[in-house]
Amino acid sequence: MQPLKGITVVTLEHAIAAPFATRQLADMGARVIKIERPGAGDFARGYDQRVRGLASHFVWTNRSKESLTLDVKSPEAAKILERLVLEKADVVVQNLAPGAAARLGMGYERLSKLKPELIVCDISGYGDHPVNPGPYRDKKAYDLLIQSESGFVSVTGTPEEPSKAGTSIADIAAGMYAYSNILAAVIQRGQTGKGQRIDISMLEALTEWNSYPLYYAFEGAEPPPRTGASHATIYPYGPFPAGDGGTVMLGLQNEREWVSFCEKVLQLPALATDPRFTANFKRVAERVALRQIIVEAFATITAAQVVERLELAQIANAQVNTMRDVWAHPQLQARGRWTTVDSPQGPLPALLPPGSWDSEPRMDAVPALGQHTDAILAELGYSGSDIEALHTAQAV
Repeated sequence: MQPLKGITVVTLEHAIAAPFATRQLADMGARVIKIERPGAGDFARGYDQRVRGLASHFVWTNRSKESLTLDVKSPEAAKILERLVLEKADVVVQNLAPGAAARLGMGYERLSKLKPELIVCDISGYGDHPVNPGPYRDKKAYDLLIQSESGFVSVTGTPEEPSKAGTSIADIAAGMYAYSNILAAVIQRGQTGKGQRIDISMLEALTEWNSYPLYYAFEGAEPPPRTGASHATIYPYGPFPAGDGGTVMLGLQNEREWVSFCEKVLQLPALATDPRFTANFKRVAERVALRQIIVEAFATITAAQVVERLELAQIANAQVNTMRDVWAHPQLQARGRWTTVDSPQGPLPALLPPGSWDSEPRMDAVPALGQHTDAILAELGYSGSDIEALHTAQAV
């Protein structure tokens, strides 16, 4: 599964959005050369030490890449970067501060004149369009801030308190749209021979993901309420306690399932025709009363028995798994979704990319900082003494 083999990506990236996009390109076989600061590297390397001394974010988003350290403010290093892009790159990806790439000579306007077939993907918090920059262009944008600006936080959490997502969804959304847009640009280049600029905004990416609550609040209507782990507009749909202290997540989607739920799960067949609950919008309005009925029915049985009844009634259900549970999830194990990748700390488990192809994806090592610097410089024609001098000058 390496349809991008032969494509080279040069990336000036840090944190999550751009590294997640380029890691997926690497999964598909692209050569990804990651430019890092000498001595420090991508600051995500220092987020934590949870993976045998390596950072969890970095291990997740940087396998199968080559690490080239360059002090891009050094004239010699700037020349190396330009040569690398002009001689090797099909795609350039960057999520530096708005305008920073252009100041380094890595903006699309300049590069496209030197190499018209080049694809340049710029990722930022609020977008960086030269004609329509918007008033937020230079505003700092971290994942939690974009979750807030996009409205996500306002519809997530409990009635008493809003909440962020447990993962970096604004970064992930931007990374996914960067990845898919780059794939489309590669296809288009194959048809036209021309590259293009891709402008990815974290705000726009996550706002797209928020389109359901946006439309629910159309023309000034009330937005979906915050309902914790329960669905805001479908009920019953969420977590319910069982008599043994366990929790079962369940969800109903239609009236046929409601009747089956009453008869086979709650074992209260008359409830199916109770006028308070005969349509989803009624059940949502009466969720407090209905929840009490469900909790009382489950109080006399175990979580396993609840699941058994739900399966019998063909009602959707799930376990509320911890991270430890997911590492050992039987479905992931049965489908062979785990493999290993190498790292500076030895082999590490890694989830195969979602999707199934006839051949395996690329699953190479997580790089050490600057691991490939000398080899890439040699590839560009630098001699051993040249490389040594660059190290001495701390340009690389």
